[in-house]
Amino acid sequence: MNKYAKIATDGLINNNATFKLVLGTCATLGMSSTALDGFGMGISVTVVLLLSNVIISLLRKLIPNTVRIPTFIVVIATMVTLLRMALDKFLPDLYDAMGVYLPLIVVNCVILGRAESFASKRPVLESALDGVSTGLGFTVAITVMGILREFLGGGALFGIKIMDFTIGFFSNQAGAFF
Repeated sequence: MNKYAKIATDGLINNNATFKLVLGTCATLGMSSTALDGFGMGISVTVVLLLSNVIISLLRKLIPNTVRIPTFIVVIATMVTLLRMALDKFLPDLYDAMGVYLPLIVVNCVILGRAESFASKRPVLESALDGVSTGLGFTVAITVMGILREFLGGGALFGIKIMDFTIGFFSNQAGAFF
């Protein structure tokens, strides 16, 4: 397997941040009450991962070790701020649905972890691929959780009512733990 296929497979399956490493669970639990909300959060995390990985990889030789973590946080916070402005302008319903969880992307350990362990040590193309594959792995995980919670808690799939029997507990954040 070539190095690019390995990077993609690791991000999507082998080291899936949510299913395998149990990272980034705050956003996962909070935003997975419906499949569409989960998918929107997953794509948002993917965009931030891609952009922050690329920028950090480009700057990796210029960032002194003593300030690398604060620098990573500033880069990630800038990407999240730009994403928030774009969502507010172009997808206001998704922006409203994400609420407080959207700014929490800044402190998502998946993004900071990938910046520290991958983007700060690898070339741009590899870092971009890592950002996309890790983000898509997160998107799959949070969407699957949203499908399960929406079906069990509301009897629907992607907003379409399927059945009348529901277990409302799964619709709230505490239900996400199950």
